[in-house]
Parts: sequence; structure tokens; C-alpha cells
Amino acid sequence: MASISKFLLLLLCSYLTLVAHAADDRRHKVLSVGSLKSAATCSEAKVTPSSSGGVTVPLHHRHGPCSAAPSKKMPTVEERLQRDQLRAAYIKRKFSGTKGGDVEQSDAGHLPEHVGPVRVRRLQRPNRRAHGARRRRAVSRVSDGGDLWQGLLVLPPADSGFLTLEAASSGFVKTPMLRSTQIPTYYGVLLEAIRVGGQQLNIPTSVFSAGSVMDSGTIITTLPPTAYSALSSAFKAGMKQYPPAQPSGILDTCFDFSGQSSVSIPTVALVFSGGAVVDLASDGIMLQTSSSILCLAFAANSDDSSLGIIGNVQQRTFEVLYDVGGGAVGFRAGAC
Repeated sequence: MASISKFLLLLLCSYLTLVAHAADDRRHKVLSVGSLKSAATCSEAKVTPSSSGGVTVPLHHRHGPCSAAPSKKMPTVEERLQRDQLRAAYIKRKFSGTKGGDVEQSDAGHLPEHVGPVRVRRLQRPNRRAHGARRRRAVSRVSDGGDLWQGLLVLPPADSGFLTLEAASSGFVKTPMLRSTQIPTYYGVLLEAIRVGGQQLNIPTSVFSAGSVMDSGTIITTLPPTAYSALSSAFKAGMKQYPPAQPSGILDTCFDFSGQSSVSIPTVALVFSGGAVVDLASDGIMLQTSSSILCLAFAANSDDSSLGIIGNVQQRTFEVLYDVGGGAVGFRAGAC
């Protein structure tokens, strides 16, 4: 009888250990410090498109080792972040004259039916899709130089990604797409909540009412100050085992990982309208600013009424779907 009790106790302890481990997986991610450094040699990323349909075009970062005409001088982190701020400010200026009522869910999106080749400059890690086109006369060309994404700079330059046109859209978590009738070339989403370490932060939904633009040309994600403050505080609380570091430009939640090859960081998830939960990848949460310093890849807007931006760090490893005809933006994790 005693042996049976010991056996049951062993099973119970094993079960509790498994439950605790599973819960810890939901609260933390392991990040390899060296994984965020720029690659020195070209190697095709292992990508897994969600379907074999449509036309897929490989994408390479302008400053990466796979670029057909790589830059002789790599911009510094400070230079990239400064240019990133200029790009974010430019986008927000474009929307500054747009009334709130002009941003609406897309039920009449327009993309060329013959999307054909696409003109792309300075490519990025996130994998992007355009879907749901209506008939419209327009033709572009594939190019590694151009002005569609002017000033697109990514940290670090990825090996490769892909762009797929006119393919199936299954396997994505989706949120309604927001469009501006005055600026139809940008696609928006409505963030509703943020989770850190599996716990939803106490942020009023109204804080996010200005909406956010999806822009893989911007490095970091900008949030309303109220939301960013809550995110930063919660993230710091989960990083007490690591010494803080001095701010790096607009990034003020930084840590010193000297002597560390891998670190445990709190999970971060973005919750969008419609119930779409995007659990950020381990390398989609922080940005490496030096050999041992990493910072939370988020920053605060000037005020809560300012437009937010979902940047490319947070989109890393996701296949991002732009279903214009269906009025939705989708996310599929683990695409590369």
C-alpha cells in the first residue's frame, strides 16, 4: 500500500512539474543573445509558405549579405534608429490631417487584379502577402532598387524572406483591416490589449483608439504612452535578474547581458480587435544595440491620441497577410 502511495505521489509530482513547465513556457521565452546579430554570410532562410498557390518572390535585405548590391558601409545602430524616427514621423504627418471618421474597416479595397511583378526596395524579414484584389489597371516591376519602401531599414538585416501574391489565406489569425480613404496605401489595425508573461496588462481599450499602421519599413513598434509605460514596467519586473543598461536613443528599457549566451525574457503578446492574439517570437521582442546590450523594441508616442506603428521587429518570423478584398490583416507564426 505504501508503494502505491509513493507511486501516486510520484505521478502527482511529475504532473505538477509538467504543468509548471508548461506555464513557464507561456510566461518566458529563451533568447539567444547572438541570434540578433547581422549575418556575415548569405544563407537562404528556411521559410515555410502557408500554401503552394500564388506567385512567390524571394526578398533580401538591402544591407544584408544576400543583397545583389550590398552597401559598403553598414549604417550604425544609432543611424538606423534616427532614420527610423524620421520615417515614423513622416507616416504620422501623413495621417495628421485625416479625421478619425476617415479610417474605416476595408470593404472596398483596391489592388491590381494582375498584380504581376512587384517593385520593392530595401527588403525586410517579415513575410508579406497581398490578397483579394479587384480589377484595376496597374503594372509594376520586380527590382532591388526603387522607391516603394524608401528608407526601409531593418535591424538586423535578415538573410531572406518572401512575398507571395494571390494565394490562399488559411492558417492565419486575422483582425479587421483599417483603411484611410485619404491615404489608401497604408493598412491599419486596432490594438486592444498587451500581455506580458501571459498576463494582460491593465490598459483601458480606449487608449488604443487612434489605431496603428502596419509598417515593416519602421524598425520598432510605437505605442500610446499609457500603454508603453505599462508594458515597460511589466517587462522590467520580469527581468530583475539582469542588470539594467543606459537607454539607447529612443529605447529606454535596456539590459546588460555581458557574459550571457542566452537569456530568459518575458513573453509579449499583442491582442488585436476581433480576438487575434499575436504571440511575438523570441527575437521579435528586443533589439540588440551593442554586443551585450539589448533593449525592448518598443517606444512611446508623444501622446495617447497619436497614431501607433507596428514595426518590423514585432513582425519577425511571421507571415503577414494583407487581404484587401476581405478587409483583414492576418498573422501566421513560425513562417521562417
